[in-house]
Amino acid sequence: MRVKIEELKEGCILSTDVFSRTNRPVLAKKTILTEQLIEILKIYLIKDVVVERILATGKPFIPAGIVEDEEGQHSPNILSEENGPSLNQLYLNAVQEYKKEYISWQSGMPIKIARVREILLPLLDAAEKSIADIFNLHHFSMKNEYLYQHSIAVGILSGFIAKRMNYDKGDIIQVALAGFLADCGMAKLSTKIINKQTSLTVEEFEDIKEHPNLSYKMVQNVPLLREATKLAIVQHHERLDGSGYPFGEKEDKIHPFAKIIGLADTFHAMTSERFYKRKLSPFKVLEMISEDQFGKFDLKVLKALSSGFMNFSTGSKIKLSNGQQAEILFIEETAPTRPLIRILETDEIIHLSKHRQVFIEEIVTSAE
Repeated sequence: MRVKIEELKEGCILSTDVFSRTNRPVLAKKTILTEQLIEILKIYLIKDVVVERILATGKPFIPAGIVEDEEGQHSPNILSEENGPSLNQLYLNAVQEYKKEYISWQSGMPIKIARVREILLPLLDAAEKSIADIFNLHHFSMKNEYLYQHSIAVGILSGFIAKRMNYDKGDIIQVALAGFLADCGMAKLSTKIINKQTSLTVEEFEDIKEHPNLSYKMVQNVPLLREATKLAIVQHHERLDGSGYPFGEKEDKIHPFAKIIGLADTFHAMTSERFYKRKLSPFKVLEMISEDQFGKFDLKVLKALSSGFMNFSTGSKIKLSNGQQAEILFIEETAPTRPLIRILETDEIIHLSKHRQVFIEEIVTSAE
C-alpha cells in the first residue's frame, strides 16, 4: 500500500525501491525504515512510498490514511496467504518471541525446550514451501535486533541444509534446534560487548569466543536434545582446518551437525547488516565462502547450501551489482551464483562466470 511519508513509522518495510532523480534508488525495497531513514526520505522530498502491511515487529501496520491500495503493490511473500502465514511473516514474529526467551535467559531462567520447538517448527514447515524466501531473510536485518534475527535465521538455514543432505526428519529438527540455540550463551555475556556499535577489541573478542561453552552449559541438561545436538552447539565455530574455536578441532573431530551450523552461521552473518558492517548479497557471500574461506567448511555442506540457489529458475528477474536489471536464462549446477543472463535494457546475453567483476545483488522476482 502507498502511504504518505508523514504516516510512516519505525519498522515499516518498503515494498519497492524508492527513487528520486537518479537511476539508483535512494532506498532499496525490503529496507526496514528507521527514524533516520524516514528523515532521509524527507530530505529527498519523497512524498509517499509503498510499504508492506506488516511491520518488522510482526505486527500489522495500519496508517491513518492510504494514498493508494492497488492490487500487486505489496509483496505476497510478506502477507498471510490462504494456506497460512508466509515464512517472512512467521520469521518476523519468531524474532520477537526469541527475544522474549533471550531476555529470560539473561535473568537466569532455564531454556524451555517446548517453547523453542513451538517457535521453530512452523518456520521449518514454511521454509519447505518457499525456499526462495530463505535467501531473502537478510533483507530484514536490523542492527539492534541482529542477535535475535541471527539465531532464528541460523535455525532455518541449518534445517534447510540438513534436508538437502537427505537427513531424516528427526535429524533435521535436531540440527535446526542446534542452530537456533547455538548462540544462547550470548545471554551470559556482558551487554556492553553484545551491544557494542564498533569493532570488538582483541580482549572483547576473546570474551565472545566463550559463548559456545556458555551455550553448551545452558543446554547440557535440556531434555529432548540429543547429545549430538549439544555437541554441535559447542562446536559450531570449529573449522576443518583447525582455525576455529573454542578447541581448535579439525576434520573428523567436528560433528557433522556442527559443520552444518557453522556454515549457516557464517553465511547469515556475512549477509546481514550489523553495527560495524553492511549487508552483502547472498550470491556474493556464497562465492566469498567458497573461495576466500576454502578449506574451512565441508564441501558437501557447502554444496547443499549452494543447491538452494538453483531454486531461482529460468525467467527470474535479478538486479546486478552494477545496477542493471536482467533475466536468468540458464543456471549451471556447478556455478549456481553465475548463470547465463539477459540484460533487460539492451537484450545482451552474458555469462556471469566470464564477468567476475559483476555479481547478482538480489532476486527481484522469482519465476518459481
